[in-house]
Amino acid sequence: MAGNKFSLFMVASLSALALAGCGADDISSPGTGGNVTINPPATGGGGTTTPPTGGTVTAASGCPTIDDPQGLKDDGTITGPTGSYRVCTLPARINRSIRLTKISGLLYQMAGRVDVGTDGGFTPTADTNVTLTIDPGVIVFGGTGQSWLAVNRGNKISAVGTATSPIIFTSRDNVLGLNTETSQGQWGGVVLMGRGRVTDCTTGSVAAGTCERQTEGAADPARFGGANDADNSGRMSYVQIRYSGFVLGANVELQALTTEGVGSATVLDHIMSYNSSDDGSEHFGGSPNLKYYVSVGADDDSLDVDTGAQMNVQFALLVQRSGAGDALFEIDSNGFETDTPRTKLQVSNFTAIQAAVTSNNEANDQASALFRGNSDVTLVNGFIVTPNNECIRMNGSGTTPSTLTANSVGLSCNATKFIGTGSYNATQVTGFFNAGSNARDTFTSTLSGLFINGSNETGLAAFAVAPLGAFFTAVTYAGAVKDSSDTWYAGWTCNSTAANFGTGNSGACTSLPTT
Repeated sequence: MAGNKFSLFMVASLSALALAGCGADDISSPGTGGNVTINPPATGGGGTTTPPTGGTVTAASGCPTIDDPQGLKDDGTITGPTGSYRVCTLPARINRSIRLTKISGLLYQMAGRVDVGTDGGFTPTADTNVTLTIDPGVIVFGGTGQSWLAVNRGNKISAVGTATSPIIFTSRDNVLGLNTETSQGQWGGVVLMGRGRVTDCTTGSVAAGTCERQTEGAADPARFGGANDADNSGRMSYVQIRYSGFVLGANVELQALTTEGVGSATVLDHIMSYNSSDDGSEHFGGSPNLKYYVSVGADDDSLDVDTGAQMNVQFALLVQRSGAGDALFEIDSNGFETDTPRTKLQVSNFTAIQAAVTSNNEANDQASALFRGNSDVTLVNGFIVTPNNECIRMNGSGTTPSTLTANSVGLSCNATKFIGTGSYNATQVTGFFNAGSNARDTFTSTLSGLFINGSNETGLAAFAVAPLGAFFTAVTYAGAVKDSSDTWYAGWTCNSTAANFGTGNSGACTSLPTT
């Protein structure tokens, strides 16, 4: 899945868009070039800074005590438009279970890579059993571009916010009030590593049942994979991840949320990705389940699933910025056509939107959804709204190429609608889509407020989700948001020009909440 790679240098506080093709090992942002290389701040956020000032927040007097003997480092204060904050820097490796508590006027900083525990290996023989617990309302920021959170195998995260007090992972520039609607790529992201099965091995082999992979761009080992698809990496609920996607190494960058070999016992719900310079989220292998997912402004794909992942998603809002981003969905196996398990995605109740602008948001994927390479995709109860773009491209490769099943799905796209490449042609792709029940390849969107079902959406009869598995909640409607009374997105998300989720939310994505 390699695309052309170029380097584009820019200052972190003036992040720009960069675009190119993306897949499992080719994850630079799509658009005018390739990798985004950002000069990180000279300091990790410590010491008083003087951007726009004001606000109501007063810095806490000091840092709390945590159970890890390394403790938190008091790095002084940082000031932005919402006020002043005490900066408490996490240790590079968390060796004991700790809790980050919500304290007024206090932010937690990652000054670089922060490991939760130590990797326990392919099998649980040396687990450190460390859990990082983060309380509702806590804000954690990346103090440098190279900052990212690595939850290693045999360890867990427990980041559980609430609908009115979400947990926010963000960048230093966001704290300083320097960001605009197009800012992105200012720190790494959140990475969960587990022992689920993976393909496209860095070490071991699929045939021997010993396949492992290495986190892309990590200078030191950050391995994932195993033989336990029910592995548990913890829980993340009511979480925002803003401005992620810094380039960690040549041609590789993270996204807001990366799951790697994560097992089905891991709980992921109410997750918002905002302005990731790569994918909104990417899922390598394992059996991840994701419910109530919002991706806004991803500069590559809104949802990327590959290397043997067996993934279920329900209630997903995928919104790209006008003129930015690649595909809404990219599902594949990274070219390893004979590896098993085959990559599998089942997604129900989704609304995926590329704005009606003259520019084309497809970049190298060529359509708003790309399905290829040893993957099996089931789309149920959803809408792809992309008036100026082709809706679906399927690439046929390998002995058994990618498959698509669509039930109760409406497509609002340009006249071409379908693209076939490799061994597939457009007529075949048209046939795959229309073989499903209530599959409408000519659908007129009547969405209101950007993503709320209108009369035409309400008129599309829903498909019963029970055959998809116990993860899925029974529904009587298609789309992510049934009507104006369905407000599962309210409170815990942030607002931008690309997607406004209404009053009572955590405020503008370019600012921090003050409570």
